[in-house]
Amino acid sequence: MRLIIRIAKNELRYLFYSPVAWVVLLAFWVMIALDYFNVLHDMANVQEVMTKNSNPQWSWYPKSVTGMLFGGVYRTAVSYLYLFIPLLTMGLISREKNAGTIRLLYSSPTGLRQIVLGKYLGIMLYLLMLVAIVGIVMIVGVIDIRKEDYGLFISGLLGFYLLACAYSAIGLFMSAVSIHPVISAISTFMIIFVLDRIGMLWQQYDFLRDLTWFLSMQNRTQKMIFGLVVTRDIFYFLVIAFIFVSFTMIKLQSGKESRPWFIKAGRYMLVMIVALMTGYLTSRPVLTKYWDTTATKGNTIPPELQQMLATIGDSSLEVTLYVNMLSRNSYFSLGMPEKRNPSYLALFWDQYLRFKPDIRFNYEYFYDIDPQTPDSTWYDIYPGKTPQQIALKVAERKEWDMSKVKSPEEIRKIVDLKKEGNRMVMVLKYKGRTEVARTLNDTQCWPDWYNMSAVFKRLLEPEKISKIYFLTGDLERDIRIRGDRGYYDHTEKSIRASLPNMGFDIDTLNLNTQALPPDMATLVLADPIMDLSTGVQAKIKSYLNNGGNMMILGKPGKQYVLNPLLQQLGVQLLPGQLVQPSYDETPEKVVALPTSRADSLSWLTEGLDIVGMPCVAGIDTIRGSNYSPNLLLHTAPGKTWLKAGDLIIDSTLPAFNALAGDMKRNIFATSFQLTRNTGKKEQRIIVFGSADFISNLRILMNLDFIKGAHSWLTYNHFPVQLTMIAPADILLTVSERGAYVQKILFIWILPGCLLLTGTILLIRRKRK
Repeated sequence: MRLIIRIAKNELRYLFYSPVAWVVLLAFWVMIALDYFNVLHDMANVQEVMTKNSNPQWSWYPKSVTGMLFGGVYRTAVSYLYLFIPLLTMGLISREKNAGTIRLLYSSPTGLRQIVLGKYLGIMLYLLMLVAIVGIVMIVGVIDIRKEDYGLFISGLLGFYLLACAYSAIGLFMSAVSIHPVISAISTFMIIFVLDRIGMLWQQYDFLRDLTWFLSMQNRTQKMIFGLVVTRDIFYFLVIAFIFVSFTMIKLQSGKESRPWFIKAGRYMLVMIVALMTGYLTSRPVLTKYWDTTATKGNTIPPELQQMLATIGDSSLEVTLYVNMLSRNSYFSLGMPEKRNPSYLALFWDQYLRFKPDIRFNYEYFYDIDPQTPDSTWYDIYPGKTPQQIALKVAERKEWDMSKVKSPEEIRKIVDLKKEGNRMVMVLKYKGRTEVARTLNDTQCWPDWYNMSAVFKRLLEPEKISKIYFLTGDLERDIRIRGDRGYYDHTEKSIRASLPNMGFDIDTLNLNTQALPPDMATLVLADPIMDLSTGVQAKIKSYLNNGGNMMILGKPGKQYVLNPLLQQLGVQLLPGQLVQPSYDETPEKVVALPTSRADSLSWLTEGLDIVGMPCVAGIDTIRGSNYSPNLLLHTAPGKTWLKAGDLIIDSTLPAFNALAGDMKRNIFATSFQLTRNTGKKEQRIIVFGSADFISNLRILMNLDFIKGAHSWLTYNHFPVQLTMIAPADILLTVSERGAYVQKILFIWILPGCLLLTGTILLIRRKRK
């Protein structure tokens, strides 16, 4: 061991007697400093402006300042290693060959193992200096960030150092292969490039997919950069280092002796077999361990999801991915065989495999075209062709193997995906029950924790599934319409935050032609334009008398349609329209304020400051009802009044006219919560004076409130509340001026000192 350390010291000393080591240190320092201090200065400037001139309580929440600053630093450090390492390692062995000293080493009592390990240890010690540069920036970060997240520092440095050591092992071997340092450097670069890209090769072949994915270096440090240390990745870097250090020993040993080629090849094969077996075993989900170093545990699924997976226990959970090869959604490619490891398993399911490693995965590929979806555009591209002919044309162009792709008839015998629009979905099966986890029409594609918590809860507790029916037949708001008036955006299955992806079942109901379904949890009556028929009113009254829950949304100008029904509940819509004159907005846009009752509807409505309610009618209570009314939303005190006549919004602001019937109050109610104890349960009803506030045009700012209202109406089973830890590092402690001084110091002054020191040492060495 002493001899190995002595060789390592000599190697480290030699590195600093050449300009390469100094140039690498200087370049690495400048790049890290540029990435950190430029961003720091910009952030400090923004924070100073916002806190002084805009809002003293302003912060970077919900973002983590540590992640914002050091995520880029780590990415820069990792992305440029492949340029620096070949320069540092190109002469480790080839230098001895060129100088002729390799023969002396062969004949000396020093073993080849000691020589190789000593040289490798020397370069590892040098790499610690690169780690120290990042560490210095981290120390500055501790000063600059209030309540910094230390965990990101630890995991990021570990990932960076392991990657650098793996690269160095490759460089050591290539230096032993060639006597020319430049060729060694180029070869090292090529090997690193191949290992980085090999995970993209042959992913469509089942036999080669897992092998090439295991050998790939791509994104191995990504999780560590963001605070998740995985034993699978640690062992990967150790295995890569073992392979190439062992290859170096075998190469040098081969130069000392004359052996048949198959003996030499057998040694290499033995190393590869041992390495691959080790890598395979340590990458099994059952043997993989995780350490989330972040303060927020942002890389770990919430405790509620963990508990759901624990409830499944040893029971089998089977997941089948269905991929439509003719989907016009561009994200369907993430489900293709070549993306199975990098996207589907590693990116999405790995976080769940951490807590249930025995999930079984199946894959089904099919082609189908639904005329009601964008997939129907295939008929415009290939006019006169059948779906089978279109699929063959597309498969020929994209080189798909159609032998594993099912026809529409074959897939329908297994599962009916028509109600899902034939899109890419995952079907989870547990104890004979199935639930669908949908992919979504956004860049993330895969369902998030809230979506998956709804899926797992529906799977484990099917009795709590709630079905919401939207009334149709009298020109009510339609959940299928994408225009401004429709309710498409919060009921469509392809939208992430919609009600179906939060755990609810959604359907429409026409009481003019249909009976009341027995599985109805909530009935929604949204802004009917036509008078409700006697039969419809009788069915709604029967539903309410039997304790059914309901949401009713009205609108100015149509009070007479809903008031006969509302008066039975003890409320009524006031005639006219509420206006809130403002020089910034048209007067029909009223800002409603939630009460404490609204705050307690659901975890989704907690802490909401305002609810935007355009085109809203006021609501009053009347006597003679068995329901207990509670105010949910009201207008801002003294800012709103009731306009009795027609409201014109395209000219000057309306003036209050008491003679015309305009009415002033301190506040007007815009929503009421009604409850009644029926003996078996608490009957729940919510009345809104605006139907526009959850239309497609307005739903974005009011989505949490309406989801909270639906949650309360269905006894808060869905959406599932998840425990999240808020980041504490949401502010910088450094001023804009202080950040500027640091920028000058670390980008110009300290690198200049390092350059001067290296130059002096090299000149003195040359003179000696």
